[in-house]
Amino acid sequence: MAGLSSTAVEPPRRSARVRAAVSGTVVLVLIGFGAAVVASIVTPGGERVPVGQSAAAGSPSGHGDRDETGDRGEGPGDDGGSEGAAGNGAGLAGAPAARAVFVHITGAVESPGVVELSEGARVIDVVARAGGATDDADLAAVNLAREIVDGEQIHIPRVGEHPPDSPAAGPGSSASGGGAGGAAAGGVVNINTAASAELEALPGVGPALAGRIIAWREQNGPFRSVDELLAVSGIGEKTLSGFRDQVGI
Repeated sequence: MAGLSSTAVEPPRRSARVRAAVSGTVVLVLIGFGAAVVASIVTPGGERVPVGQSAAAGSPSGHGDRDETGDRGEGPGDDGGSEGAAGNGAGLAGAPAARAVFVHITGAVESPGVVELSEGARVIDVVARAGGATDDADLAAVNLAREIVDGEQIHIPRVGEHPPDSPAAGPGSSASGGGAGGAAAGGVVNINTAASAELEALPGVGPALAGRIIAWREQNGPFRSVDELLAVSGIGEKTLSGFRDQVGI
């Protein structure tokens, strides 16, 4: 009986030891796992150092990008301003200077004489340069919008004044050379510079025809010959023959 009793008690002791060993192993595994987890969380350094290094390394790079971007932002602006200034300078340097023209103005103006203007000026500019018209000036007899010609003479008549019959009526007319004024050499009317009143004094020429002669002259340039008057509407051979000897260029 004693033997049977000993055999019956032995298995429970082994089972207790096995359970104890298994429990101890599980506890050790859990402790080790927990320690590893805690170490990965609280250990200084670790993954924090690379992150700090990355941030530190990225910061200069960021500043560098901003500096470079700022430089690039200012550079094109400076270059553009320089190029713009250079372009303006080149434009000013390349602009041709206006040619000076000289005109002799006589008659009803405050300061008759030779005046200097820029090419493209009009008769009204000549009158203004001469101090303006006097109170008795007959400006309706003059085409104030006509573009002036270098070397010409412009006469501003007074109210009721008739065109001069000869160059002697205007001081220096004969010395103007080549008929630069309304009267050409020899006492004939210069069809390239004559005012409306001078043209109207010609036989068969009234205000309307005188206006067409001046308009044609302004649109096409100076007449190259007396016969070119035939190109003006209203002037035929008969009309031209009536005053051919009284006009010139």
